[in-house]
Amino acid sequence: MSESLSIILPAKNEAASLTQLLPEIRRRYPAAEIIVIDDGSTDNTAEICAQNDVKCVRHAHSLGNGAAIKHGARFASGKVLVFMDADGQHDPADIDRLLERLYSGFDMVVGARDSASQASLARRIANGLYNRMASWIVQRPIRDLTSGFRVVRAKKFRRFLYLLPNGFSYPTTITMSFFRAGYLVDYIPITANRRIGKSHIHVLSDGARFLLIIFKVGTLYSPLKIFVPISVFFFLTSVGYYSYTYFTAARFTNMGVLLFIMSVLVFLIGLISEQITTLMYQNQHVDNEG
Repeated sequence: MSESLSIILPAKNEAASLTQLLPEIRRRYPAAEIIVIDDGSTDNTAEICAQNDVKCVRHAHSLGNGAAIKHGARFASGKVLVFMDADGQHDPADIDRLLERLYSGFDMVVGARDSASQASLARRIANGLYNRMASWIVQRPIRDLTSGFRVVRAKKFRRFLYLLPNGFSYPTTITMSFFRAGYLVDYIPITANRRIGKSHIHVLSDGARFLLIIFKVGTLYSPLKIFVPISVFFFLTSVGYYSYTYFTAARFTNMGVLLFIMSVLVFLIGLISEQITTLMYQNQHVDNEG
């Protein structure tokens, strides 16, 4: 490895997995800084970390997966960060493959899970929609938008910490932020193992955030790609409704006016959002360069 390496694992009650995972990581990367962010665990996670000479940063109570990632990124001293789940899904043997790709000239490399690695049909469908939506927005193929297994250059990752949510959607946000900033992102195929223990993701409650994440993906990268289709929909609806009322009642109704105004307002909101997004990334770039 040509640069110092920090391996960060957010963990909440993952002692059963860490018992096997930490010795394997330590064996493969004896010189690496290994950090477990204990997000309010009630098991013996801290003791297992001490037994394996691994740094453990503890949260008094659970703040969320994204909060653990941000804390780990701030705490880490390595120039290259490796993020992986603590539940045993990610194989430490794949880290070398991701690092090799990173050192070939990329800023972030993501482990892309194959379809057999998805925990359920519902998640497979949801992740497929995420990937297609994001690929359409950035005009580049995105093979796994929500994967938590990735290696990244620390300085560039920290640029976007203020954008990352505290929940489980941090991979979506950081991926789109890197594309927006013009950084090089690549994907390496991996096979994820079945997790050890119980998942902390709830299909109903976390699935309810699906539409919000979709809009966030769009507004992070190119708001007009989200708002223009909505504006066109309202405009065509207003034209259609006006045509119907004109030929049936020979008048232009208030509803037709309202739909037309909505189309204009949505377009203007999208235009303003585009300018704000551009300024946000531009100002962040200036602050970090300075």
